[in-house]
Amino acid sequence: MSRLLEVKNLKTSFSTYAGDVQAVRGVSFHLDKGEALGIVGESGCGKSVTMMSIMRLLSDNGKLIDGEINFDGNMISNYSERQMESVRGNDIGMIFQDPMTSLNPVFTVGDQLIEPLMKHRKIGKKEALEEAIKILELVGIPSPRKRIKQYPHEFSGGMRQRVMIAMSLICEPKLIIADEPTTALDVTIQAQILDLMKNLKDKLNTSIILITHDLGVVADICSRINVMYGGIIVETGTTRDIFYKGRHPYTWGLLNSVPNPKKKNKEKLQPIDGQPPDLLKPPVGCPFTSRCKYSMKVCLEKQPPLFELSEGHRCACWLCHPDAPQVDSPIRRGRDGE
Repeated sequence: MSRLLEVKNLKTSFSTYAGDVQAVRGVSFHLDKGEALGIVGESGCGKSVTMMSIMRLLSDNGKLIDGEINFDGNMISNYSERQMESVRGNDIGMIFQDPMTSLNPVFTVGDQLIEPLMKHRKIGKKEALEEAIKILELVGIPSPRKRIKQYPHEFSGGMRQRVMIAMSLICEPKLIIADEPTTALDVTIQAQILDLMKNLKDKLNTSIILITHDLGVVADICSRINVMYGGIIVETGTTRDIFYKGRHPYTWGLLNSVPNPKKKNKEKLQPIDGQPPDLLKPPVGCPFTSRCKYSMKVCLEKQPPLFELSEGHRCACWLCHPDAPQVDSPIRRGRDGE
């Protein structure tokens, strides 16, 4: 596969009255054309800020400190705001986690769908309207010719999320960034939205970055996963690497906190004790040290590099050092392949 997106040493901070919050601290990753990448981690680990940095949609107190963002052969980290306007929606689409606040309540769904078409493709309103009806039909909106005239409040939560997906697809972007696209939806609707995204990816060969705190959400869609914690990537690999060969204690914690319906005996979920690090004053060593029962002296003194475990599977943990003591994975058994 050819490379679509490459991010190198991305650093983003936010100015506050207490000082600068170092939300993203040297993140590097890549995405191939037609690939789906999952970025997982608990709230505040830097997932959404990383994507907002790529889109250059940071709040007024946010600043891209360092790093390179190469998208489809273009160094968009050097783009002006006017140049980025031609990228957003046209080359990169974004699905936000709360469709009710992302859709404008005073404009019809049709008005909001045809605006990017008329802006980026320079086509007339009538032609844009027909394209919008087609995309609503593609994402499973019933009676699209009727519903395109309705307002967001006339749609259910699941249907509003389908409209957001339609908006992200309307200009046939090369990449879709989905930020917690199923968070506010019930379990049945979640499954429908995830199936829809998977089918659209296969049908349109669109690359996807899926941001979530739920490892179960990425299992069926993504071929690779980046695990983030404390503003850095602590483990990266194929979906199978992360689920069955994960090596970072934080990855173990995430996996052990996911309910396992295939387990016959009832057992309590295992929460990750403690709190995430204060990114106003990030720790010198591994950011997970204070919550890790395997921590060693070196964990406090130096941030571990990403050790290569196998092709494409890397982990930023001193336990992966060749001279480190061997620790068996504490992942609960009972999943497929174990």
